[in-house]
Amino acid sequence: METLKGGHIFLRALEPSDLDFLYNLENDESIWEVSNTTTPYSKYILKQYLENSHRDIYDVKQLRLVICKSKKDAVGFIDLFDFDPKHLRVGVGIVVFSEGNKRKGFASEALKLICEYAFSHLNVHQIFAGITEENEPSIQLFEKAGFEKSGFKKDWIFSEGKFKSEYFYQLIR
Repeated sequence: METLKGGHIFLRALEPSDLDFLYNLENDESIWEVSNTTTPYSKYILKQYLENSHRDIYDVKQLRLVICKSKKDAVGFIDLFDFDPKHLRVGVGIVVFSEGNKRKGFASEALKLICEYAFSHLNVHQIFAGITEENEPSIQLFEKAGFEKSGFKKDWIFSEGKFKSEYFYQLIR
C-alpha cells in the first residue's frame, strides 16, 4: 500500500522546479497568519531551502510535501512540523493555494494521506493542529478527518491589528 498516493491526488517531495510555486505561496500575505510568517522570502533563500529539503524529518523535525493532481499540477503543500520522536507527536499544516482548487476534496485527501504516513512510518501516537476560531473551512476539514478539539488558546495570534484565538486539535491513535 502506498501511503502517499490517493484516488485523486498524491504527495511528493519538493523538487527544484517547485521554486516559483513555493515563492508565490510563501510571499502571499493572505496566508502569513497561518504560516506564522512576517516577512517575504527571496528566491535565493527558498532555493537554499529546496536544496536542503531532502534532510530527514528526524534531523530537521519537519517535512513539507507537495499536493499534486498530476505530475505537473501542484495544488498546495502539506507540512509536518515540531516532530517529537520522544513523545511520539507531530504537528500538521495544510494549504491549497488557488481558489479554483479549494473545496474539491484535495485537502481532505492530503490530510488523510499524511496522517496515515505519520502513524505508519513515523509511529507517532498523535498529530496536532492549531486553527484560528474563525477559520471555519479548516475546522470542518480537521473535524471531518477525526481530529478532536481539545484546547483553546485565547488571544494567541496577533494579526491585522487584533488578537485572534486558536483552537488546538488532536488526532490520537
